[in-house]
Amino acid sequence: QVQLVESGGGLVQPGGSLRLSCVASGNMFRIYIIDWYRQAPGKQREWVAVITRDGSTNYADSVKGRFTISRDNAKNTVYLQMNSLKPEDTAVYYCNVRSVATNSWGQGTQVTVSS
Repeated sequence: QVQLVESGGGLVQPGGSLRLSCVASGNMFRIYIIDWYRQAPGKQREWVAVITRDGSTNYADSVKGRFTISRDNAKNTVYLQMNSLKPEDTAVYYCNVRSVATNSWGQGTQVTVSS
């Protein structure tokens, strides 16, 4: 089982930025497809972004143009750069790594956008 640790969440004003990180254990990081999800209070978990093994990316319409997902295979880390944050971005953010052999989730990091 891959262990994942997210960090970087916090309280930010509308229009501000945060960068989330997710560090994975093991030595197979480069083969994983990695997604970010989020879950707001009282709502279902929502897919946010994905990055594939070759670095291709895709985003939910709600974050396209504001969020950027990236990966550093040498550091076993995936990032989510979040700009122009809105109150509706408030949620717990989770990373998920998957391959044929694994599907693992982190514990989540809270992002709160409020003035």
